[in-house]
Amino acid sequence: MSPTKGTADIPIYQIKFTLEDSKPPIWRRILVRSDVDLEMLHYILQVVMGWTNAHLHQFIVGQTYYGEPHPDYGFEMRDERRVRLNQVAPGEGFKFRYEYDFGDSWMHQLVVEKVLPPEPGQQYPVCVKGKRACPPEDVGGVWGYDDFLEAIRNPDHPEHEDYLEWVGGEFDPEELDLDETNEILRGLR
Repeated sequence: MSPTKGTADIPIYQIKFTLEDSKPPIWRRILVRSDVDLEMLHYILQVVMGWTNAHLHQFIVGQTYYGEPHPDYGFEMRDERRVRLNQVAPGEGFKFRYEYDFGDSWMHQLVVEKVLPPEPGQQYPVCVKGKRACPPEDVGGVWGYDDFLEAIRNPDHPEHEDYLEWVGGEFDPEELDLDETNEILRGLR
């Protein structure tokens, strides 16, 4: 029987998480335990991006799909609760995808940038860096988001007032509050 690995020995993955086709890029860099299951990784990604977990999602690793299996999907989806990150992403340089909201199809690329030893006293997960705000839910994917930004920047745009009201009065596409993000992440631990 092999000795059980203590939690202090679990490698940490540094992952860059980028919203595909966003220009300029919207991304986050996170540190997460390599043994986290994909369901928890989904919740972590929801927090660091700013999504609200209101839609379906899936991880795509090669030709394999992981998520919440359902017979109506019409294809095989493996249960994300039974798979750990280090089982699908074996190490540095490994890339895979995450799709959120099958209607808007927010596709993200995840890259394991580094495998690190855990820092004593550091709690994981943590978001260490990122750029730009998360697009609002249900805005219509990357292309709908471009239209949304155009409308809120132009007071003469016919949808300017409607979009601002819909989003709660204001929206700064450059805003990212890492302290707030990490406070929410602490609640996931």
